[in-house]
Amino acid sequence: MTIERTHDIAMTVNGVHRSATAPARRLLSDFLRHDLGLTGTHVGCEHGVCGCCTVLLDGEPVRSCLTLAVTVAGREITTVEGLAEPDGGLSPVQRAFQECHGLQCGFCTPGFLCTVTALLRDNPRPTHEEVLEGISGNLCRCTGYQNIIKSVHRAAELKAGDR
Repeated sequence: MTIERTHDIAMTVNGVHRSATAPARRLLSDFLRHDLGLTGTHVGCEHGVCGCCTVLLDGEPVRSCLTLAVTVAGREITTVEGLAEPDGGLSPVQRAFQECHGLQCGFCTPGFLCTVTALLRDNPRPTHEEVLEGISGNLCRCTGYQNIIKSVHRAAELKAGDR
């Protein structure tokens, strides 16, 4: 019988120091969901294709279903739960998705929100083509993408202070 070794894994998640003990092969998506109780990160394909599990690792989008939790020890993770404004209000990206109906079933939404947050941080006024490229790693089976694209442009307006 093989006994799987466990590790104490500590990281900053959504601005809070968090730690738990988990097996060496625990995926970050499972660590967030099962060990830390942050169920906003969704797991879709489990192969890194759909983007539902996207979180921000030190500000950069990563597929949490392809990342071992032990490899991010000591680093900063932002999940969809951490995107809200400090006062608890919706971020501009979250507001835009709500205003423009950029979601339907909502399963892919956490991954899109994290992806778009990073996209607009790096490119505050993306063109239509840049938006398409920026969200190309996230799949949605419900919306047809038109309202997601509108949401990204609206979020850019909100972030710029345009009403």
